[in-house]
This record gives sequence, C-alpha cells and structure tokens, in this order.
Amino acid sequence: MFTTHTSRDTTPRQTVVVLGGGYAGVTAANRLAADRGLDVVLINPRDHFVERIRLHQWTADTGDPRHPYASVLAAGVRLIVDAAEHIDAAHRRVRLASGTVLGYDLLIYAVGSAGATTIPGAAEHALAICEWESAGRIRERIATLPERSAISVVGGGLTGVETAAELAGLGHRITLVAGGEITPGISPRARASTRATLRRLGVIVREHTVVHRIEETGVMVGGPDGDAEITGDLTVLAAGFTGPDLARNSGLSCDDTGRLRTHASLVSVDDAAIVGTGDAVVPDGVHTRMSCQAASQLGLHAAKTARAQLAGRPPTPAHPVFVSQCISLGREAATLQVTHLDDAPARTVVTGRAAVLVKEYVCRGTVWGLKGLARMAGRPNPAAVAEPVEVAGV
Repeated sequence: MFTTHTSRDTTPRQTVVVLGGGYAGVTAANRLAADRGLDVVLINPRDHFVERIRLHQWTADTGDPRHPYASVLAAGVRLIVDAAEHIDAAHRRVRLASGTVLGYDLLIYAVGSAGATTIPGAAEHALAICEWESAGRIRERIATLPERSAISVVGGGLTGVETAAELAGLGHRITLVAGGEITPGISPRARASTRATLRRLGVIVREHTVVHRIEETGVMVGGPDGDAEITGDLTVLAAGFTGPDLARNSGLSCDDTGRLRTHASLVSVDDAAIVGTGDAVVPDGVHTRMSCQAASQLGLHAAKTARAQLAGRPPTPAHPVFVSQCISLGREAATLQVTHLDDAPARTVVTGRAAVLVKEYVCRGTVWGLKGLARMAGRPNPAAVAEPVEVAGV
C-alpha cells in the first residue's frame, strides 16, 4: 500500500519523488514546486544542502559549504532525510533505508556521483574528497597534522588541482599526482598558468604518473623516471568519480561507471516514469560533464521533462551549454578558461585577481540561483494543502 494525495478541492494530485538533494535535485524540485497539481518530495541522506564545489575549502577550513534546506528549497517541497535503497520501477515505489516505502507517479533520479577507485590500498590508507562525509574525515585528519606535513593528492582533474592548492595554502608540503596532464579539459595556455601558480604555492606536480598502490607511509608510483615511493603523512583521493550503485542494483540500465542511461530527453531507457539528471546520468547523444554548471541546467530540463511525461506530451532533448571552467588555486589565485558552448576551450584565459572574483561569484551564484527558484515557486496555496488518501496496492 502506498499514499497518493488529493487537495481539499478534490483535484487529483500527482506525486513526484526526487532522489538526491544536490544542485540538480534541488533545481528540479524547486521548479516543479511551482506546479500546484504536484506533490514534490525530495529524499536526501543529509539535512543540509552541500556546495560540492567548495569541499576542498571545507577540508582546509577556509570555507563552509553547508546551507540549511530551508534557505534553498521551495516551501512546497517536502524534505525527507533518508537514503534510497531500492527502486521498484514495476510498481513505482522506492524503499528507503529507514524501511519507509514511497509510491510515485514520476521519479527524478538525481543521486549525484560517488568516489570509486581500484588502486590497491586506497580503501585502507587514503581518504577521498568526493563527498561530504569523506571530506569531513580529511578535515579532521588535517587538523591533527603538524605544520609542514607531507600530503599526496591523487588525481589531476579540477578537484585534485583545487584541493592541492587549498592545502598548500595551509603551509603543508603537497605532491599532486596525475595519470596524464593536469586539468585535461583546458587549453595549453591555461594549463601552463595553472602549473606556474601551483609551483609558486610549493606544490610538486607529477604528471604522467601511475599509482601502483597506496600504503600507510605513502604512494607507490611509476612514471617517466621509473618507480618510486612518495612518502607522506596523508593521501587524498580526488579521482575515480562514478555513479552510485542504486540504479544498477535496482535493475536499471547504466554505463560502465554506474550512471543511469537515459534518452536525450533524460527519460530512462528502461522506464518512462523515471527521469535522470545531474552527475548520475549519461544522456544518449548529449555532451555533459560532472559539474554544477551542467547539473543546474539538467535539473531545469528534468523538471520540464517530468511535466511532459505526466501530461502525456512528448519530451524534448536536453541541450546543456557551457561557458567556462574556473579553477580556484587557493584563496589568492585562480584560472578561468572561457569555453565554447560545447565545452571546448576557447582562446580567452583569465588569471589573477579577476579570475578569483569570477570563481567566487560562480560559487555564490549557484546558491543564489537555487534560492531564486525557491522564491519563484512561492508557498503552497492554503486552499490546496495536500491530505493523504490511502490507495489500494501492494
């Protein structure tokens, strides 16, 4: 048995369950909350919104990424602090970790990404910066380290570079280990500027270096100069982002990294009542990238697709566009790579104080955007407050 809702004026209401309270999930929920014919329920394992793009600051105690959901979530969205354990697509139900079972008319899958690595010893001797809880463990560990401790950061993408620079600002000795070139999505000019700033911060950058295993005393690597051990007091993992296991374990089609497969419209290839969004999905024929820039746009499109599915209209393809990649390099430097709409790097690169200001504006702007959508949704109409009505079912 599950619960659907009607309003006091007896108008039938449809239930949309949003799994995940990150950029994409909150964006979709807020946009749908403006529709008084919908009951929108957001499921998230934490009771606060996390600015994931500030997790490197959280580890170094230079910024707080937490925001109460009351400040970013529309009043018409019902928040349940819990974790989804299984999606029963055949019966349109979700089982939560608490044992609660929720029925839905449409499900939005926005569970984000998680860290995963096959590096031997990583689980025992390294800490990942991929999620709030693991970033908190890094923060706690760093608080116990003496000055000038040696820290290895594994992963040369944006997250790894930002983490290395932020921790270097604390005075620690940082080695950044990358399997190829650092920040592969930006231009050679932007990369050269980023390398130069990392050097000024004292970060040792080892590119084209393979990590063989991680031990308690350091990282065993192989590279152009042969095998070596990078000794250290802490190893931070900033690579290997994948989709959570929820979709795959629920029998839904996923790619090799665990992300939900969808059509270009973001509708699941398996079930028309499931719409994916954000880092957790791989839409057919649509270029996207794990980022808040893409997640916010995909969240808006997920809401649009959800409305179309519920109304029986054909959904339209998603077309996320990109304008830049902005990399913070501590509190005093940054690299801003302007991009073409397809995310390819353009000629324009901004560095210095101007890039720092743009990066901070981008970080704050994502939260401002969520708050703006929440205000636009308004508060629920008092004449249409949902009341539970039990419906026969399994």
